[in-house]
Amino acid sequence: MKGDPVLDPKGLIYESFRIDGITPSQCRTIFLDWALSLPSSTDTAGAIRGLLAMYEDKGDHPMMSILREGLGGMATPRRRGGWRSRPRN
Repeated sequence: MKGDPVLDPKGLIYESFRIDGITPSQCRTIFLDWALSLPSSTDTAGAIRGLLAMYEDKGDHPMMSILREGLGGMATPRRRGGWRSRPRN
């Protein structure tokens, strides 16, 4: 079995750590695929924390940075734009 069946059901994160010379850009793509493949009921922040703990011995691997970024990006979304709305026809 590749990876953790709950945190990484498709083994994407697991495999990313096995790829020699993987770039941060490639890790971002893998991370996005991983995040989109999680069931909607999954606590994504909790899953990321679990993966960080699981792979803590991989300190300087690009995926570790991407996972940390993903955890930081879990803030509540805010509305963007000004206070005025566009007039509707």
